[in-house]
Amino acid sequence: MREFQAGGHSRGARIVRLLCRIFVRPTLTIWPVRGPLAPFMGLVDLVHRPVPRLAETELRTVRGGRWRAELVTPERRPARPGAIIYFHGGAFVFCGVATHRRIVERLALRTGMPVLSVDYRQHPVGRLADALDDAADAARWLGDYTGGEPLVFVGDSAGGFLAFQLALQAAARGVAKPVGVVGLSPWLDMDPAAKQAHPNARTDVFLPARRFPEIARLMAGDDEGVVDPALSPVNGPLSSLPPVLLHCAAEEVMRVDAELMADRLQARGVPHRLKVWEGQVHCFPVLGNILPESRAALAEIADFVLDVVDGAQAQAG
Repeated sequence: MREFQAGGHSRGARIVRLLCRIFVRPTLTIWPVRGPLAPFMGLVDLVHRPVPRLAETELRTVRGGRWRAELVTPERRPARPGAIIYFHGGAFVFCGVATHRRIVERLALRTGMPVLSVDYRQHPVGRLADALDDAADAARWLGDYTGGEPLVFVGDSAGGFLAFQLALQAAARGVAKPVGVVGLSPWLDMDPAAKQAHPNARTDVFLPARRFPEIARLMAGDDEGVVDPALSPVNGPLSSLPPVLLHCAAEEVMRVDAELMADRLQARGVPHRLKVWEGQVHCFPVLGNILPESRAALAEIADFVLDVVDGAQAQAG
């Protein structure tokens, strides 16, 4: 099912779009992903670390083999069955658990479930295979921690790639199959051609489409820089996926990948819903309660999570 959310031009949303147009897109257009300046992208997450957690949540640091994570749980709400694993975005080169703490906390509060936010390896520390290894290891940890409760995979942008690819590879990696997958402006096709040719390559105020080939080669290219199409979730065995929820902005370039995934899920009979939001920026639900549109999106994501977990519980019972 595909829905178009018209309107969505709150004052806050207009301000966010303006700030992205002035600051974010120009920075992401020129900032190098190689060379001495590349590691400074890590400062984006560092400057968010002092932001205090919400008083209604508890936060525990988890350390895996090559990854770390934050386990966020509601402090006062009764625990519900199920758990969420969250993979942050950032094009595999920046952001982390600190930049995405607010959306993770809000999901924990809205669902009453623990949420594990994973800080997986990114460039220059690791490549795509390393990020997927970390994602799988973290999912196994969460399964053990919850005693086998139903899991929902959630990710935005590059994290959406991990959420879908891990769901497709769950059996091979010894990970419990998720009962649902949520992608927020997910990057699902490593082939940049369709995104670069789309009109949204000019209207996106956040992501410069011309950077996608470089990052794809950097993270997933072979010795000659060729990226195997099989690495892209849109080309995977999609009929094995559980119910899917997709959110994206109407004018962003990642709408291309969200719509392609929705089309292929439809062809394979996988239950799914795609919500296209007018007047928003890439991954706007990450802003948590700042925008009314973000709050509305979070409510829909939480409802989806509760529905698929309750459905799994009913089937198991």
